[in-house]
Amino acid sequence: MQLKKICILGGSGFVGSAIVAKLSAAGYLINVLTRRYESAKHLILLPNVQVVECNSFDYHALNVALRGADVVINLLGILHQSRRLSFNAVHHQLPAQLAQICEDLNIKRLIHMSSLRADVNAPSQYLRSKAAGELALAAHRDKLNITIFKPSVIFGRGDRFINLLAGMVKFLPLVLLAKPNARFQPIWVEDVASCFVASMENDATYGRTYALAGPKVYTFRALVQAVMTTLQVKRTLIGLNDALSYAQAFAMELLPVKIMSRDNIRSMEVDSVSDQPFPAVFKLTPTSLEAVIPQYLVDQTSRGAYDRFRRSAAR
Repeated sequence: MQLKKICILGGSGFVGSAIVAKLSAAGYLINVLTRRYESAKHLILLPNVQVVECNSFDYHALNVALRGADVVINLLGILHQSRRLSFNAVHHQLPAQLAQICEDLNIKRLIHMSSLRADVNAPSQYLRSKAAGELALAAHRDKLNITIFKPSVIFGRGDRFINLLAGMVKFLPLVLLAKPNARFQPIWVEDVASCFVASMENDATYGRTYALAGPKVYTFRALVQAVMTTLQVKRTLIGLNDALSYAQAFAMELLPVKIMSRDNIRSMEVDSVSDQPFPAVFKLTPTSLEAVIPQYLVDQTSRGAYDRFRRSAAR
């Protein structure tokens, strides 16, 4: 196979690391663009992977970093706005700028991560900004071979969602749950990564947008219960009504580390559920949540630590 050079924005994160590992195993040459080299140092031992420090929001720096690439993958996204980065800057302006640079440098292949249920009329800024990014890319479809992926909640070892729920049920005797009936269709990070890699040189995926969702739909309450079942703990769950959900999120916005925001609550007003079957072009049956989360949640418990000790002692 002729090695192709791929530049990835956001490659050091949870999803990006899984994609980089699969691309490396497939023999591609990969440049991971990152603002801080330290954040991507776990990738440098992978074959054919180079970590490049680059401020992806600097047009000139990004233009220089992308020169010579055959494919660009954009995974950059934020769940919470800050003084430094807004939803509009990350989800809308950056994809627009990236597509223009690809066009200027004659890089024909661009793969982009959006979000399931992104829509210009969505109730949250997060989902509206994701939709704006998709529209910005649509303006370049006649010049670029663009594929857009729109996943539901992504789970796997190192995720920030299931692990957050696990932390809640382990340390809180009572869980106050915002939007308990919000619905999700979680998809395993390795399945998402497989779709990205499978789309790389498949011209059937050019100009297409794909919803990526797992095999089962859960309410937020059911997800927490699945985590409790896996950890073998029992906690009292109290579902909050809309007013209390927003009040809880407002209080959390005041914490030094932002866990939940009112915009997150607005996003949860739209079910993160696909109305389409899993894309047949990827020839993949998505993996269930129950098949995966014991692999990384149980290891965190005292029983899991004991089992690891027994395995290491060959007993």
